[in-house]
Amino acid sequence: MNLDERGQWHDNDPSQDKNFSKTIAEPHTSGPRGESTYGVRMIGNSRRVLVVGGGGREHAIAWKLSCDKAEVFIAPGNAGTASVGTNVPIEASDIPGLVDFAGRNAIDLTVVGPEAPLVAGIVDVFAKAGHRIFGPTSAAAQIEGSKIFCKKILHRADVPTAMFQVFRTASAVREFVTSREDMPLVIKADGLAGGKGVFVCDGRRDALEAIEKLSADGQFERGRLGVLVDERLDGIEVSVMAITDGRTIVTLPPLQDHKAAYDQDKGPNTGGMGAYCPTPFLDADALAEIESRILVPTVHAMKRSKVPFHGVLFAGLMLTAQGPKVLEFNARFGDPECEAMLIRLESSLLELLDAAVDRRLEEIDPPRWKSESSVTVIMASEGYPGDVQKGLEIRGLQKAAGVPGVEVFQAATRRVNGRVENDGGRVLAVTALGASLAIAKLQAYTAVKEIRWQGAWCRKDISDKALQKERMLSEITSSDESPRVEKE
Repeated sequence: MNLDERGQWHDNDPSQDKNFSKTIAEPHTSGPRGESTYGVRMIGNSRRVLVVGGGGREHAIAWKLSCDKAEVFIAPGNAGTASVGTNVPIEASDIPGLVDFAGRNAIDLTVVGPEAPLVAGIVDVFAKAGHRIFGPTSAAAQIEGSKIFCKKILHRADVPTAMFQVFRTASAVREFVTSREDMPLVIKADGLAGGKGVFVCDGRRDALEAIEKLSADGQFERGRLGVLVDERLDGIEVSVMAITDGRTIVTLPPLQDHKAAYDQDKGPNTGGMGAYCPTPFLDADALAEIESRILVPTVHAMKRSKVPFHGVLFAGLMLTAQGPKVLEFNARFGDPECEAMLIRLESSLLELLDAAVDRRLEEIDPPRWKSESSVTVIMASEGYPGDVQKGLEIRGLQKAAGVPGVEVFQAATRRVNGRVENDGGRVLAVTALGASLAIAKLQAYTAVKEIRWQGAWCRKDISDKALQKERMLSEITSSDESPRVEKE
């Protein structure tokens, strides 16, 4: 389905709509590590860029922008971002302070990393002040800020997703869960929860425990937030991000995140314990289907609902037997997906973001990607995703960064008296490039072994699903190519 200039739906092929350009990235031979192989063509002439946020995602964005020859400021940044730009002591939640800084320091472009400032309206405030900023408005960011809003958009756009029910009180959810067949469910708190508001439940007992946890947090009593109860989808989970200016969609290489805390997808949900790029579970045809059946209709539906989306549209998908279905939408680069993706980006991120802000994505060349695969491993503090001890010294960062193909993107870190300390749960995003996925994994974990602080831990199986898939395909290919001996 497509939206014409009169706001009417019609059934032509979305790829033929002149307002949308399908761009599926193809691998490209790389140049020197961390450098573009051709000059940066500045659409909006951006030279001074403000990156809002202080995590691993923001470190990766600032790192790539610095490779693109931008002068980068990061607010508030972390111990790692100081090596690629200038940290600014303004919190991401301090929107008036950020606007004032952008005006006083002649910032050409602001890039927002985390979701909370987007939902709070940072783009609206910057735009009103006449400052260029990359990201969706507060109204459009509700596609992540409210899971109920997201489901309404998906329903309006006829985008495949899980069946669901919406509730406003704990008693209503309990009654629903106890009165139906005991079966797997997904309990989702409406609103932002840092990736930890989703409970994947094997049955009624797990679902009731999840409801109690949400109730204890005041989720229902506040009266303004609700909860979704989804059917639990079976399949392979993947991440697909796209940059859109509202008219053109640039689809980025698919990735796979690892949400569960522990190996073999055990334990509670987290903000993400690692990622790799690209994933073998999506080929070019499947990615084109996701673009035409999910991304394009969603952008159209938001435009039709008078909340046009500009920025990064990030789809969390389940590849089911019935085809890809949307688990959730985010309104910004994923974390740790961003780290795994940007280390592979050969062309200019700055050019891409400038063109999106200026609504001229259709005028620039598609992004170019390095042929290597990437793996990102999150190193976390003891106790994560619960409470953690802060202020512990981190050792071995320089040795880890010296491993070939590795970039150590810092997240919850701070520098105190010349030493780097942990400052939260997800601390480091150790990211590696390799000629194959197996080599990238080996390099990432080689770097991880060089890093030490009390209680540090990580998953040991990042990218294993993809490696198993590759082995299976290799065995099938070898079997097909084996010579056959005919009996006389």
